[in-house]
Amino acid sequence: MNSALAPVSLGRCDNVGPGMLLAPQETRTFFTSFATWERRFILQSNPLCDLLLDVIRENRTRQRFQVHEFVFMRNHVHLILTPAPLVSLEKAMQFIKGGFSYRAKKEMNFNGEIWQKGYNEHRIKDADEYAQHIEYVWMNPVKAGLVEQPEEYPYSSARLKAEVDPAPLQFQTRSRG
Repeated sequence: MNSALAPVSLGRCDNVGPGMLLAPQETRTFFTSFATWERRFILQSNPLCDLLLDVIRENRTRQRFQVHEFVFMRNHVHLILTPAPLVSLEKAMQFIKGGFSYRAKKEMNFNGEIWQKGYNEHRIKDADEYAQHIEYVWMNPVKAGLVEQPEEYPYSSARLKAEVDPAPLQFQTRSRG
């Protein structure tokens, strides 16, 4: 085989479940944030939040990414996620934002823009950072004055623990794992 055409190793991968290989967790777990169009309170209705949860659930089922933590605020979203090995972070965000926009317009007759362009990302480097980002995600609705305890907020992984994937192995010592 021509060495120029040989496959490039993506590093160590863990086989976790039927047919899904995860990219090296230590380099592919991100804290991401994205906002609604003009920071409007688009995510204040249960049907739209349920739809966003369904879009994320569908993409997790398709093994496009793992979601470790999340919160849907009225005008923005925070996620801790790990894209699948052959899925870029940009593509994972497109699956979420684009998938939600498409379905909201088709299924709920939503008119107009839904998301601001782009998103913010931070690559999580160690267990301490992971724990800090979990705290940030969980406390977001508390700091906004929407609830007193993180578990009270209806669209958060603090409450909906069955809707998230386990923390990557290298971060489990400091997370709820």
